[in-house]
Amino acid sequence: MEPVQGEGGFIVPPKSFVQGVYKICKQNDILFIADEIQTGFGRTGTIFASSQFGIEPDLMTLSKSIAAGLPISAVVGRAGIMDAPGPGEIGGTYGGSPLGCVAALAVIEMMERDDLPGKSKIIGDKIRSFFIALQEDVPHIADVRGLGAMCGIEFVDPVTGKPSKELVASCVKACYEAGVIVLSAGVQGNVLRFLTPLVITGEQLQEGLDIIGDVLRKLVLAKLTMGV
Repeated sequence: MEPVQGEGGFIVPPKSFVQGVYKICKQNDILFIADEIQTGFGRTGTIFASSQFGIEPDLMTLSKSIAAGLPISAVVGRAGIMDAPGPGEIGGTYGGSPLGCVAALAVIEMMERDDLPGKSKIIGDKIRSFFIALQEDVPHIADVRGLGAMCGIEFVDPVTGKPSKELVASCVKACYEAGVIVLSAGVQGNVLRFLTPLVITGEQLQEGLDIIGDVLRKLVLAKLTMGV
């Protein structure tokens, strides 16, 4: 399971839920595998999100931020599991890429040196504070959530309570035209997802947020003008 849902809408589960699933696995001799491909390497405010739920996964899958975009991924876990396969029983197309390994080591060194997990918390606090304040002008913002820099903003129609997929799609398009690339997520497509680079500057983040805020205000105003 993902400690924080990614494409599903950047949903942060209760700590008790994750620990409950973990307990069921332990009681029934089931391996607990944490998918940290999106949540790993500081994005949630700690090196791995699993630690925030008080669990120790048997296996973790890692990729994306591990090497700042170069092709490498990893599976790590308890020695008893990792040592079980014999030679040649596990392989992959990009297994052991020398360039990817060098990049991954450099990323890990930089994360520790510059405390990027700590910066992730600062980024996330700024994003969430911005959208909580924006709710006054954009009542379609129903939920502002996240761990560290991994944030999701959920939009619904303030009258009907139904997911505002169209508003999010319009926002994504208008932001792109204004020079900011944002992505949507969620089963209903009504969540704006934020997973900014942890090396983003405060000025860059604020500029992006301001553009998104202006876009959303204009879209909501247009809806009111059209009586939608």
